[in-house]
Amino acid sequence: MLLLAVDTSGKHGSLALARCGPDDACEVIELGALLGGTFSAELVPQIAALLDRHGFSKADIGGFAVVSGPGSFTGLRIGLAVIKALAEVLAKPIAAVSLLEALASAGHSRGRVMAALDAGRNEVFLGEYEVDSAGTQLIRERLLNRDEWLGLAADAVIVTPDKTLAEAARAKGLHVIEVERPRSDAIAYLGWRKIVSGETVSPEELEVKYIGRSEAELFVKGG
Repeated sequence: MLLLAVDTSGKHGSLALARCGPDDACEVIELGALLGGTFSAELVPQIAALLDRHGFSKADIGGFAVVSGPGSFTGLRIGLAVIKALAEVLAKPIAAVSLLEALASAGHSRGRVMAALDAGRNEVFLGEYEVDSAGTQLIRERLLNRDEWLGLAADAVIVTPDKTLAEAARAKGLHVIEVERPRSDAIAYLGWRKIVSGETVSPEELEVKYIGRSEAELFVKGG
């Protein structure tokens, strides 16, 4: 299957074209960058150019993987709108991938893993996962202030791309793995695993996922 992966959750984004097959195998054909602030103007032409460079058309795409949150509302909305439209026209599956799940996987650590991402306003997006050979299983994703999150991560491995969060955790004597922010090649791999296992959404179901402060729900709009 030819898989298109897109991430527009941050200041800068990326897109990847991958050829995926049995046994969770995904070969990335090309990974490209998207400049922040220009997603609305660049994303569709970049997708078309990416396909054209490798002799493909939109009709060759077999599935989509897209970061659905957390992150910039404007950026996420643009990325999801494009994927919605393509998937609807082509009638192909969509895998919605949490950026926190991608972070947890990027740490290559087993057991209880906390993925931490700076949310601004002195807050932290925190994803709690159990990671084993079968994959990354979500326990909970929350929005916490900077004082709260460190107290919850004492017996977990912390994975983060943010230097300030890593330094704060190390100052508390916590186990930290500092990684690069996941790009769309990683999103393609996680998305393919979801597609294989049937964890897909329809264009109508695809939406930006908000992580709020309520512990009663994983995702709360307006958080």
